[in-house]
Amino acid sequence: MHPPLRLVAIDVDGTLVPAIGQALTVRVGRALKDAQEAGITVVIATGRRTAYTLPLFEGLGLRADTPLITSNGAVTRTLGGEALARCTMESRVARGLCGLLRPFGAMVFTFDRPGRGELVVEDLSQAHGRIQVWVEANRNAIEIITPLEDALVDGEEPIQGMAAGTVAQMREAEAVVKASEWGAECACQRTEYPARGFSILDLLPMGVSKASALKNLAVRLGVESREAMAIGDNWNDVEMLEWAGQGVLMGNAAEELRALGKARGWRLAPPNDQDGVAVVLESAVGKRVKVKAD
Repeated sequence: MHPPLRLVAIDVDGTLVPAIGQALTVRVGRALKDAQEAGITVVIATGRRTAYTLPLFEGLGLRADTPLITSNGAVTRTLGGEALARCTMESRVARGLCGLLRPFGAMVFTFDRPGRGELVVEDLSQAHGRIQVWVEANRNAIEIITPLEDALVDGEEPIQGMAAGTVAQMREAEAVVKASEWGAECACQRTEYPARGFSILDLLPMGVSKASALKNLAVRLGVESREAMAIGDNWNDVEMLEWAGQGVLMGNAAEELRALGKARGWRLAPPNDQDGVAVVLESAVGKRVKVKAD
């Protein structure tokens, strides 16, 4: 028997929304608000940067103090803009990663600053071919600097890097990073979309992940792991699913992840295109209301 649920951390792409560029459904938006009103802290935990995350939640009526864990754990802010935590990668490490990963294709570095230059790329045409929807949605924040190392100045550290390519390429890239001199100073978080033959490798300060940010937030809020639920669909969600007392894997997750989830005892939710998050939250809210009534 789980204790009353006090916090739920929810991934965005592949979990809250069916695909990049799509909005939350009415049912999912309502379920988030109902969970808050039932006394559950709703935490958004995503690989997206903050500015790319915020528009998804406009007009839903969520509280201004709703926590947003963005850039795979590098930044934590509230929906209302209050800064809670931030981690950066040393520029010398980022420069080293450029030379190491350039052979694998498109690379992007993210900075925690508004406007153009928040995202820096070396070759937009290369990035465009891999992640066209992302490029169009973020075009006003993208600056092209060649070579990319010139953007990584000491004292102006990025919060994360990103490489993109095929699933096989990004698995190889992760192995290369871990075996390199930078392996002890860079954490890798991988997301995979096998049906699209596409993968993203996020490069973060060592020790930074959605899970690490969630743990720190839980301490701040006085919430224990057994009182928390985490919902996700990809490899960069695994650590927070393991931390939470209730791990929930989306039905659209890859077969390899579903097998892992079964072994770990995670609940399997309906797929994201069937409002799986709403199904889970509606059930959680119903149980909480019943407990209070009893």
